[in-house]
Amino acid sequence: MSEMQDWNAQIIEEFRANAGQVGGNFAGAPMLLLHTTGAKSGLERVNPMMYQDLGDGRIAVFASKAGADSDPDWYRNLVANPVVQAEIGTRTQAFVARTASDERDHIWTKQKLDYPGFAQYESMTSRVIPVAILQPAD
Repeated sequence: MSEMQDWNAQIIEEFRANAGQVGGNFAGAPMLLLHTTGAKSGLERVNPMMYQDLGDGRIAVFASKAGADSDPDWYRNLVANPVVQAEIGTRTQAFVARTASDERDHIWTKQKLDYPGFAQYESMTSRVIPVAILQPAD
């Protein structure tokens, strides 16, 4: 298991053991567990991440990959298979995902203001960090 997979597994375990709350650098931050379907493997993948509540049931997630120069695997999976699930607190909900377009800049700016680490991630890469919108599937 890679170091990132091990770190994710620890966050997932803590999230589930504490009704969606985690400590450390993410204490108090809005966190979810995103379930995607592997673009190549077809297997379920689960990734912890911060989110922004957009209201009316929509959620934004950010493909920052801590400022790396490539998109995270979960984002590629989401683009290939946009029907996803998210665990938020103790609840799991189905969503349909899409990459933000016109609304991206507003959402991204708010995320950087609320959580300056995202501005740092942006400064570390030349790519435009994708913002994905999760729309309830209900």
